[in-house]
Amino acid sequence: MRGPLSLGKFKLYWLKGGAFELDGGAMFGVVPKALWSKKYPVTEDNYIPMVTWPILIKTPETLILLETGLGNKLTEKQKQIYRVKEEWNIPSELNKLGFSRNDIEYVILTHFDFDHSGGAIMRDEEGHLEITFPLAKYVIQTREWHDVLNPNRRSINTYWAVNNEKLRDSKNLMLIEGEKEIIPGIKAVFSGGHNGGHQIVIIESESEMAIHLGDLMPMHSHYNPLWVMAYDNFPMESIKQKEKWEDFAQKHNAWLTFYHDPFVLAGKFNEKGELLEKFY
Repeated sequence: MRGPLSLGKFKLYWLKGGAFELDGGAMFGVVPKALWSKKYPVTEDNYIPMVTWPILIKTPETLILLETGLGNKLTEKQKQIYRVKEEWNIPSELNKLGFSRNDIEYVILTHFDFDHSGGAIMRDEEGHLEITFPLAKYVIQTREWHDVLNPNRRSINTYWAVNNEKLRDSKNLMLIEGEKEIIPGIKAVFSGGHNGGHQIVIIESESEMAIHLGDLMPMHSHYNPLWVMAYDNFPMESIKQKEKWEDFAQKHNAWLTFYHDPFVLAGKFNEKGELLEKFY
């Protein structure tokens, strides 16, 4: 657990949602390794370190969780494939802060790829599936949920049924369209780009702001708008959205938060894309 980063009356904590490794070429798409490897460490077999950092937002009134980490449902084969280095244990992370799973009021998922939604549903001590945050509303774009339930040949490899089946007919599911204020100061906004139903989250309190771009900007090294992942389904839209929200962040002196970055949790950039201030 890292933090807090204070934003007015809000406090942001990064919780350990699991660590793994992915192919560096896939994470940087068409960008040559000679360029991205100057900014990011890589193993001899081309893998890079990755983390999942669900962000707990503590407001004076409530607790909101952005993303849910890898979860505790990966098979041994999946752990080998994704080179899992650190297990998920969000309940323990919450306990360190004096909270429990029942204290989470909202879970906002930028999208439903397994590394973001894996912790939405968990296995209990007996191995049974249950909703991890039983009293929370799970906030997802309607378009994303439709795609989750109707995966194509590509997305079926990341929209795993085990991560959504308990939510399908539950009262926990909160589908939204476009832009929606979840509570005063926290707003979900449709972006598309990485996935057809991808959304971002804007957090603001007392004129201080942070923007959670999800997989539009998984790590600070993806700040260059043209540095998009091979995993992006709509790369040109990702580029357009990154340009839009980077400009917005500069104008509002906003932090950009990173979900997959082992080295920088949040950062502020100048117009040249230089990291001026970082939080870790």
